[in-house]
Amino acid sequence: MTDQAWPWPAGAATGIGSLPGTDIAEAQRVVLGELPALPHLPELPARGPGAELIGRTGGLLVELPIELYAGRWRVAPRPGRDLRRARDLMERDLDQLGEQAEAYAGPVKVQAGGPLTLAAALELPIGGRLLRDPGAVRDLTGSLAEGLRAHVAAVTRRLPRASVLLQLDEPSLPTVLAGRVPTESGLGAYRAVDSADAAALLRTVIEAVGVPTVVHCCAPEVPLELIRSTGAVAVALDLSLITELDPLGEAIDAGLGLLAGAAPTLPPPAGPAPSSAQVADRVRRLWDRLGFPRRQLAEQVVVTPACGLAGATEEYARAVLAACRDAGRRLVEE
Repeated sequence: MTDQAWPWPAGAATGIGSLPGTDIAEAQRVVLGELPALPHLPELPARGPGAELIGRTGGLLVELPIELYAGRWRVAPRPGRDLRRARDLMERDLDQLGEQAEAYAGPVKVQAGGPLTLAAALELPIGGRLLRDPGAVRDLTGSLAEGLRAHVAAVTRRLPRASVLLQLDEPSLPTVLAGRVPTESGLGAYRAVDSADAAALLRTVIEAVGVPTVVHCCAPEVPLELIRSTGAVAVALDLSLITELDPLGEAIDAGLGLLAGAAPTLPPPAGPAPSSAQVADRVRRLWDRLGFPRRQLAEQVVVTPACGLAGATEEYARAVLAACRDAGRRLVEE
């Protein structure tokens, strides 16, 4: 593998995105305190609609308003109260980030839903998911690309010395590719999206935004070769869901970075949060099984929780982020 500069320092750790609670000021303090090498903009879905993945990302779309209808997000004829709420929450979060991290000078990560996951979740005004209409999916992708470009610019204005790393959350990607997204009746499923088409949609967003981008998928059967072909700098995945080592080894050997989800998102039935030594050992064992030199590990891999931490207690979330941070430092010291 050729040497390359990663958009994070060696031994970095970060969060996937979501945290428990509703206090963005406190969540931001936790992230900046526990993850100093690669902090992220926290997401607090407990605040309700507009704070969770689909509503939060939907608030960033350009000229494609969304609204809540019967508990689901759908494309709306005009901007309304639901969209204003989502945008107000994001504006508040960005203001809090700018206030607390104004002098921060390293990489900072922001997260948003990817085009395939959005298409599988958002509904058309006439019913059915956007996924059923390839033209609507292309329009959605263009709107998302433009909105994320503006979002990254807004972060940069507030943190002029920082560099932005974008994470596209694609939990539905394997399901979309396999044709397993159910229709509203539950009796059928939407037609599978071709891998080349899915890659093109992701590539459209990544190229338009123009900052290093990670594709996150904490589901089984992550399509690593597809993700690598989009121009993403890294993939974020849950290590416990890896069943085949060869595809991951090939992706890493080809230069893909890895955000390694190595700490459980919920505490074990008995016992405390994992220690930094346990988290580091888990990453190290995987790396050794893949057969790569240890000197490469701390540079190419970022230590993370397995997925978002919204379902955890605040105490556990803080402990897991601290364990990931110290695990990253252990990997550097080898």
